[in-house]
Amino acid sequence: MADRPAPNIYSIAAHRGFADALVAGLVPRYSQDEFGLAKLTLLVPSSRARRTLSEAFIRHAGEQGSAGLLMPRMAVIGDLDLDETLGPLLDPLGAADTPPAIDPQRRLFELAALLSEVMGERAPSGATLLRLAREAGATMDRLLVEGVDPGDLLDDSVTGIYPDLSAHWQNSLRDFSAVQILWKQKLEKEGLLDAAARRNRLFEWAARRWKEAPPETPIVAAGVTSAAPSLAKLLRVIADLKDGAVILPDFDLTMADDVWDELGRAGAAPQPGDTPFAREDAVTHPQYHLKLLLNRMSVARAEVQPWHRKGMAAAPPVRSHAISSLFLPPEASKRWVDLPAEKRRMAGVRIMTSANPEEEAQAIALLVRESLEEPEKRVAVVTPDRALARRVVHHLDRWNIMADDSAGRPLSQTPAGRLFLLLAEVMAEKAAPVPLMGLLAHPLVDGGMERGVWLRQLRRVERALRGPRKAGGLTPLAGIVGVLAEQHPQVPEWFESVEMALRPLVTLGEGERVELAQVFDTLADAGESLCGEKLWAKEDGRALAAFVEDMRLHAREAGFALAPHEAALALRDAMEPIAVRPPYGGHARVQVLGLLESRMNRAQLVICAGLTEGVWPARGGVDALLAPPVLRALGVPGADFRIGLSAHDLAGAMGAPEVVLSHAERDEGGPAIPSRFLLRVQALLGDTLDTYKDTQTVELARAMTRAPAADRYPRPAPDPTPQQRDVEISATALDRLLGDPYQFYAGKIMGLGDLEPLDAEPSPLWQGNVAHTILERWHIARKTDPKAPLAPIMEQVLDEENADPLMRGLWQPRLEAALRWIQSEVESYEDRAVLAVEKKGSMTFDGVKVHGRADRIDRMEDGRLAIIDYKTGKPPSAAMVEQGFALQLGILGLIAQDNGFEGLSGDPGGYEYWSLGKAKDENPFGFGYTEVPLKVGRKTSGVLPEDFLPHTADKLALTISRFIKGRDPFLARENPDYPAYDTFDQLMRLDEWIAHQDGDGS
Repeated sequence: MADRPAPNIYSIAAHRGFADALVAGLVPRYSQDEFGLAKLTLLVPSSRARRTLSEAFIRHAGEQGSAGLLMPRMAVIGDLDLDETLGPLLDPLGAADTPPAIDPQRRLFELAALLSEVMGERAPSGATLLRLAREAGATMDRLLVEGVDPGDLLDDSVTGIYPDLSAHWQNSLRDFSAVQILWKQKLEKEGLLDAAARRNRLFEWAARRWKEAPPETPIVAAGVTSAAPSLAKLLRVIADLKDGAVILPDFDLTMADDVWDELGRAGAAPQPGDTPFAREDAVTHPQYHLKLLLNRMSVARAEVQPWHRKGMAAAPPVRSHAISSLFLPPEASKRWVDLPAEKRRMAGVRIMTSANPEEEAQAIALLVRESLEEPEKRVAVVTPDRALARRVVHHLDRWNIMADDSAGRPLSQTPAGRLFLLLAEVMAEKAAPVPLMGLLAHPLVDGGMERGVWLRQLRRVERALRGPRKAGGLTPLAGIVGVLAEQHPQVPEWFESVEMALRPLVTLGEGERVELAQVFDTLADAGESLCGEKLWAKEDGRALAAFVEDMRLHAREAGFALAPHEAALALRDAMEPIAVRPPYGGHARVQVLGLLESRMNRAQLVICAGLTEGVWPARGGVDALLAPPVLRALGVPGADFRIGLSAHDLAGAMGAPEVVLSHAERDEGGPAIPSRFLLRVQALLGDTLDTYKDTQTVELARAMTRAPAADRYPRPAPDPTPQQRDVEISATALDRLLGDPYQFYAGKIMGLGDLEPLDAEPSPLWQGNVAHTILERWHIARKTDPKAPLAPIMEQVLDEENADPLMRGLWQPRLEAALRWIQSEVESYEDRAVLAVEKKGSMTFDGVKVHGRADRIDRMEDGRLAIIDYKTGKPPSAAMVEQGFALQLGILGLIAQDNGFEGLSGDPGGYEYWSLGKAKDENPFGFGYTEVPLKVGRKTSGVLPEDFLPHTADKLALTISRFIKGRDPFLARENPDYPAYDTFDQLMRLDEWIAHQDGDGS
């Protein structure tokens, strides 16, 4: 038997530039006559690769001065990672009667039903079940691509491992095996295939057809590196064709044989008792997946020939040896010690270290801007970090450089997708303030009104909604609109549009379970009502429309239902894998690429960005359903296999003429670890590392955001006019005037106040107001019914406040216990009586009106008045009263002494704080106690009761003489010990001057 001819398999070195080098070799080889090139069929891995090669052919024709060019036919193999299907060449009509593929969304819901059936009571529901079904589908595809049949899960090689697995993995393997078998039976019954299985069938069909009847025209597979067994067999057939060829990217022909052997078995035929993939296989090496492909093609490494053409963006081969040495496996990397300096050289490579991702993006944008000054120079920014890519795109827009992020954005992060998720959140949270305002302020929303008019009404309503967390619903919103309508007549029209759009959504969210198809219908109707056709107009809207139509069709057929609060999670999971790519039209010489999109691309400058661990390479994960030993027994590469692919992407990018390796020292979460690949580069460069660092660009990036040094900000000391100082003083304002005069100035004279956030945590002020309202109503009720209960009044007030259920559940039991203590104390009075509650009073002191409100005034047994103030937290101490920081009760005492409380007479003699906090004594209710802020009992500090009012009067007179009638400036934080609120700290720019105070506090 004659020897079989050597296969036509080639490798284009990284420094040659794959696309341009490929075209430079294909054109002379296949253009014997004017139609020769047009007869060629190129098999390429993805649609992006097809576009890259088209651009390379056009560049080559321009370089050669050709008037025109008939390009070859390019057929897409289809990249599952990019959600691409096979091109028509490999998926023709009636291709060997191959059954059709089941729709992916239909498969999702049917797998969910099977999982629920197999797992029984252990099965999750709703969004979690869909997530589990999606993971099961991904694992099935992974097995199908590797040619693993469901029956293989029952082989001895797998069942022998079963006893060694933990209970979790045993359950998972048992459930997955059962689902696999049932699923295969279901597909056979319906005459369908999984998409991955159908691809295998079509590859096998094409391989048989071309082997039995070789095509008359040449076929070349270019840049295809997938090691799927069925595709590997097809590539072998192509390599054996007379006019065929397989051309690999960045295959290292210079690697030593012992290094090649150290990569491991890589799918080669195992020895008895072994598996095709061993633990010691160097799956993270950039050449490992190519060795796996060659083994499955039955091609020896020596049979791979070099491709001698080079492209327009080719680089000198001086750093090829360094790149090859860079990724040596552990044992072989020991030779770094003896590696001479010339073998470590990486001429044209720069390493750029930034402080954070924002600075990194700015520096990258500067590099791009600088490079575009050179005519015809092309730049590619390659990064798996889409957030970093978007930052770069926005920075480039500053110079009117329009760059497209070809990797796209997840549908859930686009304007249309985000609006759809906000609608789901509004439904899940029953129109709670935060998601409701987020939805109604979305850029696409206008309710059919002019956008400016819509936003004006929205802001009025939002202002009224701000404050402590409230329960959701449109009914409370209607009450706010009713109040605003008196002054703003357009608010009701605005609310009518909101209610018409969202009422069906909120009503749907009130059920226990709802069909997912109905959720999609209602969300789509609400979105159209709020946005009109704008929702579906752009590329993200079209992607959303396709997603909605597909999902609700199959959800309706499956009858899938879930709890309303799970809808947002289910939608986010489903939308995350859908990438929305911008329409092309950006700068012709700038590309922003993901790792998948960067393959086969080449530019004169390649910036590899985001080189931090967990980003490039991404964190390796464990398959959700099958344990690593099970995958090895089945002959499936481990999860670390993708690390090798990302290493190959970096090695290919480093073949460009100019390369910048960029990383940030910190990310959004804290300090970031440089990528293991970057650490290898630094280790290989050794003592010469500093010569490769690019610090100038980072300094320029910092200079763009660096403001000139400002003079030290002086401590604020405003000096308003006497007319502006002529204001009243409240009982609580005296403390601020004594401790932090600036607070009084900002609040009383400037008229400023704190704008509370939406869904704020319940503040002590709000809690105090609620408690005061409850007690006021209770005391009023006691006038007709001395035994009036407090609990119903409390429930009524909290209902009126529309208090958030969670906050209410946490705080209400404590409040009720404290109120019951107050009720017990008051009802036990014999010689003491409650005279008034929430009583207002005023007096004139040194010509200035002083006013206040007493929470409660009692008549004590000796006839004097007791002034009581309720506190939801800890009351002021006697020491604070002595320092003049808590004189509220003293001011109220002076007003009572001056007969300033209408209808009440008598000398004040008692001053008490009634706290609703945790009890200090043997209080049976657990909450509530009384505190006298004076020097009484065993207290060693404070003001004596008989000196309290004179002490307060002295402080009041001093304050009036200084700030109201005098011209003392309202100094910020005059007394640093004053426990002030931080409401106006930003206004007084506290942090800019507080650290520079002199020792005397000036």
